[in-house]
Amino acid sequence: MELNSGDTAFILASAAFVLLMTPGVALFYGGQARSKSVLNMMMMCFSSLGLVGVLWILYGYSMTFGTDIGGGLLGNPFEAFGLSSVLANDEAANSLPDLAFVSFQAMFAILTVALIAGAAADRMKFGAWLLFAGLWATLVYFPVAHWVFDLDNGWIASSLGALDFAGGTAVHINAGIAALVLCIIMGKRRGWPREAMRPHNLTMVMLGAGLLWFGWFGFNAGSSGAADWAAAFAFTNTIAATAAAILGWLIVEKIRYGKATSLGAASGIVAGLVAITPACAAVSPIGALIIGAIGGALSAWAVGLKYKLGYDDSFDVVGVHFVAGLWGTLAIGLFATEIAPDETNGLFYGGGIGQLGIQAVAALATIVYCAVVTAIIVYIVKFTIGLRVDDEAEQTGIDEAEHAETGYEFSGLRGGSGLGSAPKPSAGASPTTPAKQEA
Repeated sequence: MELNSGDTAFILASAAFVLLMTPGVALFYGGQARSKSVLNMMMMCFSSLGLVGVLWILYGYSMTFGTDIGGGLLGNPFEAFGLSSVLANDEAANSLPDLAFVSFQAMFAILTVALIAGAAADRMKFGAWLLFAGLWATLVYFPVAHWVFDLDNGWIASSLGALDFAGGTAVHINAGIAALVLCIIMGKRRGWPREAMRPHNLTMVMLGAGLLWFGWFGFNAGSSGAADWAAAFAFTNTIAATAAAILGWLIVEKIRYGKATSLGAASGIVAGLVAITPACAAVSPIGALIIGAIGGALSAWAVGLKYKLGYDDSFDVVGVHFVAGLWGTLAIGLFATEIAPDETNGLFYGGGIGQLGIQAVAALATIVYCAVVTAIIVYIVKFTIGLRVDDEAEQTGIDEAEHAETGYEFSGLRGGSGLGSAPKPSAGASPTTPAKQEA
């Protein structure tokens, strides 16, 4: 089989789109942080580019897509160590260069780790984050990605027969559960929930959400592996679900709090993108609209659970990524239609409850494995180098304590040239959605 230059260009472009999602997450989370913590939050996201990128080249790709050595549970980490065994173009075997696929999947691994950072704002040591991120990528993401994305060997994809086109289980349920475990064990921020910890820059949040939506077209459409009908199908469903999710979130906000907020719109974008990710090649555009609208509404409701249950998930990784990811994974069993590329009928299209049960098993397996292994990793970090900065650093600002920098330089306003009387802007002066400050 000859290499297809069109497909190769499409996958490489999609990989670049997905890479942009990590800076998008950094802006989305960074804008929600307080001004004294914005750099630390963005550094946690950007550091995953460096750390996970290196691990992927060394052994992550091999653990995910190498020859199976554990009954569908794990790829051989040494088979493609350093990618030495995939450097040659095997034009007789593939329409894509192997390295194009390697690069595309690398961006998924990087992004998944970055998503977890939103639960740990204001209080986690940067060194502790790097240790946690490296261990989590190795022990949780790479194995679960093997289950889901290795279509020939991974037990969820091949043996169980669950559908997950672009990562509802391996990416979003995985990251959401990891975030929940991390924030519970690490504990609450000082003053939470008594103090309103408002986003310091909502324009940054909305810019981040826009970049995420842009990059997500590569995330979903690129998962087809070719510039074909399935890619166009996934692309269209990504538009439909996300648009509906914005409305779903805003309607819930308006009913509960009387206001539709910019943070709600931005969060609705992310919720819709998450919900359609596993289902984008399984449902019709009408199904995508339903999945998106319900996903946005569910997530808008779920972000308030942290106040009732007492876990400090700073930027609602659980409420958005876990809840919407779980919903999208299960919704395949309801709304899948054989006219879509995945060619499966769900319950509402005459397919019975079989696929719904399969989807539930895939989600439950991911939840249990991720929760147990993540807890072990967090306790290892806690009892070796420690998880949290000290109280003084958290109070004065984690940016200066961990990075010797500040996101905004106000020193020029405090001295000389008649500007000394200008007040220093207070942290978190921007309003936020009521759902995120409800106590």
